[in-house]
Amino acid sequence: MNADGLGVKRLTTGSDNDFAPHWSKDGAKIAFDRDHGGVNFDIFVMNSDGSGTIQLTNSPSQEEFPVWSPDGTKIAFFSDRDGQVHIYAMNADGTAVKRISKDTGAEALPAWSPDGTKIAYVSDRSGPGSIYVMNADGTGVKRLTNASEEDRDPAWSPGAG
Repeated sequence: MNADGLGVKRLTTGSDNDFAPHWSKDGAKIAFDRDHGGVNFDIFVMNSDGSGTIQLTNSPSQEEFPVWSPDGTKIAFFSDRDGQVHIYAMNADGTAVKRISKDTGAEALPAWSPDGTKIAYVSDRSGPGSIYVMNADGTGVKRLTNASEEDRDPAWSPGAG
């Protein structure tokens, strides 16, 4: 829809639930989750007008919350494909899926830094969810918050990196 709330247009169709849309930086594509009847979630990409939908993951697990890298070449997401929730990254065409978080705790809700070198995320490795940051390859993990309640949904300021 337009910023004023007018011009609402449905972009996806069908009986599955589509959610968690994330625009590519250039505005040409949208990555999103599709819930296949509560059985599993997969990641899809479509053109910004709703055309050209492509399924990027095809897993019996939960593949959720896709986010584009700033340069548009990669998509990070979280999945339980290895039996526990971790952060993964793949090429924007769905190839070269790689687990990038390494801890034994559940790790979710990735957010790329504006320069694409780091990913902030939530982990429960030390109790309630705390926000951590790591290099985009999974190295250099650092805990940022230590609250008694769960911290969620990390986001970067535009000039951060």
